[in-house]
This record gives sequence, structure tokens and C-alpha cells, in this order.
Amino acid sequence: MNRVDVIPSIVLSAYALARIAAQDAGNEAPAAQWRVLSLLDQQGPQRVGALASAARTTQPGMTRLIGVLEREELVVRSPDPEDSRATIVDITTAGSAALRAWRAEFRDTLAPRFAGVSEEEWQVLERAAEILDIHTDTADKTGAAR
Repeated sequence: MNRVDVIPSIVLSAYALARIAAQDAGNEAPAAQWRVLSLLDQQGPQRVGALASAARTTQPGMTRLIGVLEREELVVRSPDPEDSRATIVDITTAGSAALRAWRAEFRDTLAPRFAGVSEEEWQVLERAAEILDIHTDTADKTGAAR
């Protein structure tokens, strides 16, 4: 594989793994729900517009999703203390618990697919995960690579 093809291949494989895990687990919640909860869990409270931008969706679409998540008590909305016209969204304790459960469900669902991975291959995967984490964390903080 050419160097320029490695990152796109990883991204496509990650999408495929997420689809497979969702199908195998029978998890019918939209992927956008988990993306929003993950963003709030990792980055803290955010305005609706910032969440829409980070999730690459429209603000009206994000507002609808936040409404669903709020009714399910996974997020809570409150006025922005810096601008009373704006709303801040934060993950609730129930939202954090749901996110942990979803991640555990995916981990457990995917585990059998990786049962034959050697110790050397695990080390490579662990290092790849560390590298990706470093570079995606930087992109999230700077707003780059979105």
C-alpha cells in the first residue's frame, strides 16, 4: 500500500467496523447520537452551532438531534452565560453511562473478529491507535482536519 493510501484506508476500515458492530449488536441508535455524546464527553459543554460544525451537519439538524437526546435525558440544554441568546449543551450522567455502555457493546461485539490477532499485531494496532489519537486530538483542539 502506498503511504498516501494508508490514512484513507484506516478511515474507511473504521467506518466499516462501526457499521459491522452496530449491525451485529443490533444497535439502532443513529451514529450521530454517539458522535455528539462523544464530543460532549471529550470536549465538555458546547453551543449547538459548534456541535453541528464538529458533526458536519446543519444547525437545524443538530437542534432536532439535541431535542431527541434531551427527551431521552442524555443531554441538557442551558443558557450560555456569555450570551443569553445562545444555548449550551452538556452531557448528563445518563448520557455518559449510555456512551460507556455503547462503547462496551461495540468492544464486545467486535472482539471475536480479532481473536486471532497475534501479540505482534496487537502491538502494531496499539501503536496505530496511539498515533491516531494524538493526531485526531490535535485536530479537534485546533479545528483543523475537519
